[in-house]
Amino acid sequence: MANKFKILHTGGRARAGRLETAHGVIETPNFNPVGTQGTVKALGPRELKEIGVQIILANTYHLMLRPGADLIEKFGGLHKFMNWDKPIMTDSGGFQVFSLGIALEHGSSKVLSRSKNQELRIKHEEGKPRLNKITEEGVTFQSHLDGSKHLLTPEKSIKIQTQLGADLIVAFDDHESSKHTHNQMLESIELTEKWGLRSIQKYQELCHSGKKPLLYGVVHGGTHKDLRVRSARFTDDNFEAISIGGIYGDHKQLCRIIEWVTGVVSDEKPRHLLGIGEVEDLFNGIELGIDFFDCVAPTRRARNGSLYISLKIGGRKENHFAMNIKSANNTTSKDPIDPDCRCYTCLNFTRAYLRHLYVANEILYHQLATYHNVYFITKLVEKIRESIKEANFKKLKEKYLGK
Repeated sequence: MANKFKILHTGGRARAGRLETAHGVIETPNFNPVGTQGTVKALGPRELKEIGVQIILANTYHLMLRPGADLIEKFGGLHKFMNWDKPIMTDSGGFQVFSLGIALEHGSSKVLSRSKNQELRIKHEEGKPRLNKITEEGVTFQSHLDGSKHLLTPEKSIKIQTQLGADLIVAFDDHESSKHTHNQMLESIELTEKWGLRSIQKYQELCHSGKKPLLYGVVHGGTHKDLRVRSARFTDDNFEAISIGGIYGDHKQLCRIIEWVTGVVSDEKPRHLLGIGEVEDLFNGIELGIDFFDCVAPTRRARNGSLYISLKIGGRKENHFAMNIKSANNTTSKDPIDPDCRCYTCLNFTRAYLRHLYVANEILYHQLATYHNVYFITKLVEKIRESIKEANFKKLKEKYLGK
């Protein structure tokens, strides 16, 4: 069965639809929890299904290094290896090799942090020696595990993703740096275009049956409109699906980038915003026509004591949807994390107990906290999806964001 994407409802640019894959239907808009090493941290397939997760995103770079694509293929692919019978998306590995190269050298990352006024700011750190070398052939890099050298090319990236048996795969791309000049970003885009065409060629060589995966191209260009539009048009001309990657800047810049891209790509193709998934970003992205998101935020926040809540904290003007379980105020609290949440954690455990588990460094904390955060985001996107179907999206957004 070939992948089929169909838009069923619209409300302005927001759309609700469904994507058919060999491992089931994905309702959109949808959030993909990140399962970097073939697992969503602290949650098994049973918990993910209980929550209502429809698809996860696995990491090509990490799985190629450990345990290796050849081994996973011998087990019948990643679905059987991890006992997950629903759709899987894999990334290209481009962002990971970027993080070993120009990101280290420039001290920049696509990891975005929130300031007090809720802007998304690119983190900058002191530069370090890069661990990769980029040529037109591909990227030679040192493993973060043992220092061994590897060459990742467009052809190898596509081969690995097909060995993993993913339903949605991504063309190999070059990731720009926030410190790149306009000309340097243009050169990076030109390389991504060359690698994209080679990715397509390898995809066509390996994927012949009706169950072939859906191949995404990646739009880059930083915060430059001309580069984003160029990259978007190239991607739309050559790929079945559109993903937006690269450096985003603050909230306003992110929204502008999405508008530039969705303004020139085909409406009938699925669109994925890579690496973004906080509450405000979900509403804004969906309002501008994004169908898929992935982000480590729910699991990473949980590990660090940050738990999602549906109410704003302390009357603050900012759209802050998380509470700190480490706070002393939670020491004797009999309240759940969120009184409006119906997840297993909120129905059965108090903030006081969760704080105790966190302070005691108990493994159970990670499971309960991650369950809640993934549930919160999954159910939020379900609500958004239903609001589009019921022509009620703007009202729901105002309820959460107040604007």
